[in-house]
Amino acid sequence: MIIYLKKKENILDVDGFYFKCSIGKNGKKSKKSEGDLCTPKGVFKLNYLLYREDRVNIPKTKIKTKKITKSMIWCDDPRSNSYNKLKYNIDKFTYEKIYRKDHSYDYLIVIDFNQKKIIKKRGSAIFIHLTKNYKPTAGCIALKKSDFEILLKIIMKKTFIKII
Repeated sequence: MIIYLKKKENILDVDGFYFKCSIGKNGKKSKKSEGDLCTPKGVFKLNYLLYREDRVNIPKTKIKTKKITKSMIWCDDPRSNSYNKLKYNIDKFTYEKIYRKDHSYDYLIVIDFNQKKIIKKRGSAIFIHLTKNYKPTAGCIALKKSDFEILLKIIMKKTFIKII
């Protein structure tokens, strides 16, 4: 299954369901780089779902799931050997907390961007996560919680996202 982020609209097409979404503040870009506030163009696998068990129901989905813990971070520092990877402890490099006070990461799907063969400074922490107001993101795709929960029921283990 392939889901599509439409070319000119901020609409995610998931098997005939159309969800309004927000994307990177500076739009979409083929040659993404760290900190450019762009959503990467291309076709990417949806790797797995992270979720806050203390805030949301156990998700009904066919993709792999992991519970978010207080120690989870995502390294976004190109100087680190852990660049663009999920980690379970804080180190001296910059990172993004996965366990957040706001609700943006109560659910998040890790998009397989720059992960198989990681290229430093190409971009990190590209997710599908939650939004309440559709404000632009730093490069992720964001959906309302109710739409995200529908998405979880539809997607499969081998679902890809095509961002054009």
